[in-house]
Amino acid sequence: MSSTAKQQREAALDAVFSALSDTTRRRILSELKAGPRLVGELAEPFSMSLPAVCKHLDVLERAGLLRREREGRVSRCFLETRALETAGAFIERQRAFWSETLDSLAEYVEQPAARRSKVRSND
Repeated sequence: MSSTAKQQREAALDAVFSALSDTTRRRILSELKAGPRLVGELAEPFSMSLPAVCKHLDVLERAGLLRREREGRVSRCFLETRALETAGAFIERQRAFWSETLDSLAEYVEQPAARRSKVRSND
């Protein structure tokens, strides 16, 4: 994989995690799980202006987490799951690595002290 492709993949993952770091944006995504919503419908539960909600939608859209379709003056938002799947795969790889690492550490710590010192002397 080229360095540029890797940088693009990393930047996309950064954008997803950055977008997910905000409670309002996570709530918007939760609303979209039930199906497409109009921008006004998404803005309704929040005590902020419509332009403020649209800024959140812009962040989600740039991260690839939602798609907007415009029909005249009406915008409908759709959940896009591909970016979430990529983030989920990253988290799963990290979970597997740390689970294995911590299991090895626990196994080492649970060894009797005499056996641990023998293992250290072989290093």
